[in-house]
Amino acid sequence: MKKILLLSFTISLIFASCKNKKMKKDIKAPVAEKKATRLEKHGDVREDNYFWMRLSDEQKKAKVKDEQTQKVYDYLNAENTYYDEMTSETKEFQEKLFEEMKGRIKEDDESVPYKQDGYFYITRYEIGGQYPIHTRKKSTLEANEEIIFNVNNEAKGYDYFQLGGLNISPDNNMVAFATDTVSRRQYFIRIKNLETGKIYKDIIENTTGSSVWANDNKTIYYTKKDPVTLRSSKIYKHALGSDAKLDELVFEETDETFSAFVTKSKSKKYIIIGSYSTVSSEYQVLEADNPDGEFRIIQPRERDLEYDIAHYGDHFYIKTNKDGATNFKLMKTPVTKTGKENWVDVIPHREDTLLEDISIFKDYLVLEERNEGLNKIRIKRWDESVDYYLPFEEETYSAGVYANPDFDTDIIRYSYNSMTTPSSVIDFNMKDKSKEIKKEQAVLGGKFDKNNYLSERIWVPARDGKKVALSIVYRKDTKLDKNTPILQYAYGSYGYTVNDGFSTTRLSLLDRGFVFALAHIRGSQYLGREWYEDGKMLNKKNTFNDFIDCSKYLIDNNYTSAKHLYAMGGSAGGLLMGAIINMNPELYNGIIAAVPFVDVISTMLDDSIPLTTGEYDEWGNPNNKEYYDYIKSYSPYDQVKARDYPNILITTGLHDSQVQYWEPAKWVAKLRELKTDNNTLFLHTNMEAGHGGASGRFDALKETAEEYTFFLALENKLEK
Repeated sequence: MKKILLLSFTISLIFASCKNKKMKKDIKAPVAEKKATRLEKHGDVREDNYFWMRLSDEQKKAKVKDEQTQKVYDYLNAENTYYDEMTSETKEFQEKLFEEMKGRIKEDDESVPYKQDGYFYITRYEIGGQYPIHTRKKSTLEANEEIIFNVNNEAKGYDYFQLGGLNISPDNNMVAFATDTVSRRQYFIRIKNLETGKIYKDIIENTTGSSVWANDNKTIYYTKKDPVTLRSSKIYKHALGSDAKLDELVFEETDETFSAFVTKSKSKKYIIIGSYSTVSSEYQVLEADNPDGEFRIIQPRERDLEYDIAHYGDHFYIKTNKDGATNFKLMKTPVTKTGKENWVDVIPHREDTLLEDISIFKDYLVLEERNEGLNKIRIKRWDESVDYYLPFEEETYSAGVYANPDFDTDIIRYSYNSMTTPSSVIDFNMKDKSKEIKKEQAVLGGKFDKNNYLSERIWVPARDGKKVALSIVYRKDTKLDKNTPILQYAYGSYGYTVNDGFSTTRLSLLDRGFVFALAHIRGSQYLGREWYEDGKMLNKKNTFNDFIDCSKYLIDNNYTSAKHLYAMGGSAGGLLMGAIINMNPELYNGIIAAVPFVDVISTMLDDSIPLTTGEYDEWGNPNNKEYYDYIKSYSPYDQVKARDYPNILITTGLHDSQVQYWEPAKWVAKLRELKTDNNTLFLHTNMEAGHGGASGRFDALKETAEEYTFFLALENKLEK
């Protein structure tokens, strides 16, 4: 215990006032050059002093840097140097925290095998390996292992490496695969012969990474991205062994608010092209046995009509919001008559239940639903003789169905975990209701006992009368009072719901007396589709208000105090962080905003930036004055003012394709210019990575250790 207290004291020193530390006196925060750029829209003028930080991809790739590029790199490197110098005394603790988190992981782990077309596929790791090894075994698990890819070998020589999109040909002899070595999610697709180990010369550039084989084992469909906006907009057909420059354009999505993708039905009968926007979708199909045929549209796109398709027998099954089905319903239509006038209900719409997904088997239909915020898995026989839900007993948990590629089976595979229960992979027999736990997540180190932790769900009254769920987890011996440190987390956009799941890394906070609180704010679909609709567009401020109301509840009800409350969010969750510290900075002692989307108005006005046009129905199109005014009123960069702010750590990646690095860089520069406090403000830029951070599993742990150290150091400063 004395060693721990001494270590805590050491790491807390870094955040002490500079006037009391001679060695920190001369470390000055970088000051970015101010160069005013006048931005005018709808008669409103904004003056952006840091607009010059924006670089094109060509500038970043150039070996010889021009003056502007050099200035940007110098600034980002200066911020990194400042961060490293100011946190130098925490490096030893960060390393120990990393080893602690790494020590809970079974390094030589492997996935539960799944069977597809006569082969068992397994992903495994070796001790010390950063990356997975993809393998398979023919017919039985006792067969010799075939290594498809050892990604540790493929990644040698790269600072960042991502291998994905593995797609086995129908005859099992070839695999299409995708690689990204920049972290900008622009993948190369290549093809490997699994019998000879030869990699074909075919190289397809600038794709999403996914691909689909036709049933002839020589035709591949894939999606190309726009080289500037990165919108996935073109579907091509490639013949094995041919020059990719000769590939045939099969479909082009010309509506800039839509993106496109290509996939294959589980039945393997159809190649499917999907087009989607925030509020509309459209599908086309082609028999996979006829790759030279013409695609036919299922139902032409209509604004506010969303649908997904799955094939079974003589019908397409359609999850849709047709007929005002806000929470979606399931319909079906004959494969020969696919227009919406032919759709008939299979599972009707329910006001209290969100239909999230379906899985089709020969004898069963499996529905993934959400009711009162909780995952439900419903199993029905096609002959309607069986209809039941899998039983889950904890107050809050996460459960989800796997891909389950086998069609003719009674076994469904699903996962289950909660904030206190490690993840399990379970095979459930839908016929006799027996189950087999195929794998339980191992938590090594000999210190974890789930009985030492508690989780609960609190319903927080929001300012407009709605109830917001707040899931919390903590050690049983942690006393909840005004001195308790709490880390509050949320996302709150795109209808994405963060489930109440287990985390081995989070134990490093819980075991040091922190409470973790996950706020299920509007903008997610935790309480159904309306919960999402009420947190986007002209309702976006509900997202921020919900988070703040949860924070105030924790403080007012003596779970913690403003001196011990921390917040964290990434990407659109980073926007959330920017908004709440502009609205109520006094509520938080520290925040981390990871790859934050903070210059909302400028980004949404620039349709050359990746993702902009496809998100008009998420945030609103600021070319319309009503949306311009509303977005500007919460855009974190535009709302920075001369005031006190909490301690802040902001992270970004130079090659981020989702949120361009200059947004957080500009935000930090403006905060440094205007904030009136002496609190910590750090910008840490990963010069080799993008939106998802480091690619290796251990490098990702090191990033988590840095983040946790930021919070732990702040908390220990207050304790001394």
